[in-house]
Amino acid sequence: MILRTGDFMIRDFAFKSGEVLPELRLRYRTLGEPRSSAAGRPSKAVLILHDTTGSGAQFLQSSFAGELFQPGQLLDAEKHFIILPDGIGHGGSSKPSDGLRMDFPSYGYLDMIRAQHRLVTEGLGFERLHLVMGASMGGMQTWLWGIHFPRFMDYLVPLASLPAEIAGRNRMMRVMIMDSIRCDPAWRAGNYDEQPPGLVNAIHLLLMMTSCPRQWRKAAPTRAAADAFLAERIRGYARALDANDMLYAFAASEDYDPAPQLSRIRAPLLAINSADDQVNPPELGIMEAAMRKVRRGRYVLLPIDEHTRGHGSHTLAGLWKRHLAAFLGGGEA
Repeated sequence: MILRTGDFMIRDFAFKSGEVLPELRLRYRTLGEPRSSAAGRPSKAVLILHDTTGSGAQFLQSSFAGELFQPGQLLDAEKHFIILPDGIGHGGSSKPSDGLRMDFPSYGYLDMIRAQHRLVTEGLGFERLHLVMGASMGGMQTWLWGIHFPRFMDYLVPLASLPAEIAGRNRMMRVMIMDSIRCDPAWRAGNYDEQPPGLVNAIHLLLMMTSCPRQWRKAAPTRAAADAFLAERIRGYARALDANDMLYAFAASEDYDPAPQLSRIRAPLLAINSADDQVNPPELGIMEAAMRKVRRGRYVLLPIDEHTRGHGSHTLAGLWKRHLAAFLGGGEA
């Protein structure tokens, strides 16, 4: 696979808030070539969108790329052009920690998909996408792509998401994460010299939000093992995260509410969730009600088994790729 990394620069990007950033940088990775070397035809362009605090690099893991992008696989990078952007505020794209801190413009999911659309059309020159797929935050943005660019793609696959305003426990956990940072005196309104302790409190909540009781019990069957398991995950997140970036990333979901516009979606859509996902618990019944408004929609709920990982099942493509294959016409579910 040919992996390339680039930066797409957008001048004077106007956010929905009315703020303008003189130069917005979108970092992206691509796999494959825009034109298939075998037949010289345009490759099928596939846009894959990451989760909150993540980046497009997460899809290069063997559990995802190794299941989908290799020769002969469903999204073979010799026949498809895979686009893996970092969303605004994430990864190598423009974000508060670049220097503006809390003077960085307030952004939402609608700003993020507008910037992604400009990357695909202006930066990479595609007039159409074969597939838009995303996980968690990227799944939510996949619903928005279907609503706001309804004729731009052949297929939509949102993973680990719900097409409704974030409310209930999901919203409460997000507020607790943000308050853990904002209410810490060491945060200093975003002008800290070292990461404030409130960042670790926010990480505690993020871990609980995305936890998987069955798998965590297997991984940490004793008190000592549980303490070590927790400490290692906190260290990993603390090395990777910035308090201001995290605050903005969770605030970005506040403009998300696709439910009133689901009937605008034209492309066939396959939604895949896992029954042990505590972020999007199936007992709420939200997906079943929403799918009645999606004219060409299908919904798959993965049952809990020894392989599912709760919310994290979204990047374990081996769990759900047979459903994707059936949806794209390449196999039976």
